[in-house]
Amino acid sequence: MVSAGYLHKIIAEVLTAYGALEGDAHVQARNLVEGDLRGQHSHGIQRLGVLVGRIRNGVLTPRAAPRQEWQTGAVLRVDGDRGFGPVVAFSAVQAIIDRAETTGVALAAIGNANHLGILAPYVEKMAAAGMVGIALTTSEALVHAWGGAAAMVGTNPIAIAAPTGPGSEPVVLDMSTGSVSMGKILSYAQRGEPIPLGWAVGPSGEPTTDAGLAARAGAISPFGGAKGYALGITVGAVVAAVTGTALGRDIRGTLDETSHCNKGDLLICISPHVLGSSHLLPAIGTYLNQVRASAVGADPVTVPGDRARACRQHRLRNGIPLHPNVWTTALRIHEQGRNHRNDRSR
Repeated sequence: MVSAGYLHKIIAEVLTAYGALEGDAHVQARNLVEGDLRGQHSHGIQRLGVLVGRIRNGVLTPRAAPRQEWQTGAVLRVDGDRGFGPVVAFSAVQAIIDRAETTGVALAAIGNANHLGILAPYVEKMAAAGMVGIALTTSEALVHAWGGAAAMVGTNPIAIAAPTGPGSEPVVLDMSTGSVSMGKILSYAQRGEPIPLGWAVGPSGEPTTDAGLAARAGAISPFGGAKGYALGITVGAVVAAVTGTALGRDIRGTLDETSHCNKGDLLICISPHVLGSSHLLPAIGTYLNQVRASAVGADPVTVPGDRARACRQHRLRNGIPLHPNVWTTALRIHEQGRNHRNDRSR
């Protein structure tokens, strides 16, 4: 078990060793730690080596200067200057929260920024401000079309959060439109473990449990069959249309260490207060409690966000379980970062 604080320290020290501003390093570190705290290890410290590789190969700018421009009163265009995805996105989130307090709705169209990590924290920040938050993003083509075998569609995740009144937790959805993320398949491959049947197919379209084959030559299956495929391809089209970024098989840079990241991110903030509906928010909390109370067996009924919060609280108290290979790799990267810092200071 590793404490969240120690994990954060390790990540931040590595990133600053490779040139990141201290504040930016902490924002990126916080996002990776949140992935591990919530059980999404594919978006946790496992990604640290890729971030370092991208910095060293010049496709991630550790001291980026993102540019924000309001194209209309409610539409913010963001050029991330190849910076850390969470740094670019959290700054944009704050800007559209502030703007939505007067316009009612504001959105940020982000390009030229690196991987955002888990999406829940962005929409949770909007919900904490009393706003409804929506986040859509794209990835490399990793998911096969319904009825196909080749990777044609991104995992194209969606996050939505809605406040439920003062003192109540928001409802928070954070999901991939693929059956899993490629990061999770890579995590299984790194550990030498088979993936569950139904997650992915091999190069000929046959279902496979071989994580290495799925990552090298196969494709992730869409969640929910044809409906997940339809949702994923539509999210990709919407993000490309609004952000003006690459689409489908033209997207690069969210998994590798050498390609410029050309996916897009769309963040939307809606103010119930400005729209005159904030007095109804407590009713959402009441409804969610009614849903939770509808369990008929020993297993509880949960609503989106419950399990991630419970996992997060447990791991904050008891530590984060990391696979030995992942932790050994992280410590090696930390030592390499220390040596790199020393070499730079000579």
